[in-house]
Amino acid sequence: MKNFIKVMKALSDPNRVKIIKMLQQRENMCVCEMRAILNLAQPTVSNHLKILEGAGLIVFEKEKLWVNYRLHPAGESLYSAAMLAQLENWLNETPEITEIHRLLPTINRNDICKL
Repeated sequence: MKNFIKVMKALSDPNRVKIIKMLQQRENMCVCEMRAILNLAQPTVSNHLKILEGAGLIVFEKEKLWVNYRLHPAGESLYSAAMLAQLENWLNETPEITEIHRLLPTINRNDICKL
């Protein structure tokens, strides 16, 4: 039951659901790209990512100067895999998610990230 509760708590925040929906549209994203779309402070986005990672919903990989986040390939648990599969079809018509889908193609890490 512990893993189930962890996944449900991770998905109980609208910004964390938005992060999942972003990663369903774009395989890899860095914190600055997500921050630009969510209009949140970098530490806030990083905290959301830590919670999603702890629930087995996302993973990260370092690539030179970037830390790329992506959906967990198969979900860490039965619950995370099931929720990722369901979220693929849910909420796509809501105004918040359609706005994210509209903005994603305009976000370029080289333009917004200061390295």
